[in-house]
Amino acid sequence: MNYKAILSQKGYRLSAPRKQIIELLEVADVALSPQQIHNQLQQNGSALGLVSVYRTLGLLTELGLVTILYDPQLNPGYVLRTQGHHHHIVCQNCHKALEFPATNDIDSLVERVEKQTSFQVRDHLLQLFGLCPDCKQPDSKGVLS
Repeated sequence: MNYKAILSQKGYRLSAPRKQIIELLEVADVALSPQQIHNQLQQNGSALGLVSVYRTLGLLTELGLVTILYDPQLNPGYVLRTQGHHHHIVCQNCHKALEFPATNDIDSLVERVEKQTSFQVRDHLLQLFGLCPDCKQPDSKGVLS
């Protein structure tokens, strides 16, 4: 995804903090909390403050460039969003997050919920939890990780 072009189209520039956070999320295979992002940036020599990390993540989320995922304890973390509609599955052990394409299977559930509640569903979050291939491998004693 061309983040610079998307920011520009929406009236924003690719500032240093935005670029640092996007580059960090591009290489992450787990959803990162604002604190984790701040810590990793600090380790890389960045002087970006925690408040700036929160502010930047808020903007990137608002612009649809990042999305919030939840770890198995329901703590929020951030990942870059890709093109198209998709959902995520998160490993309950190592917290690796993978996306998978969305299907129309949820449409009937949304219709049923709208009829039962009189709500108009405008968006949804579907996230699954399980064990990734690495973590579901039994150890030498036959116990799953």
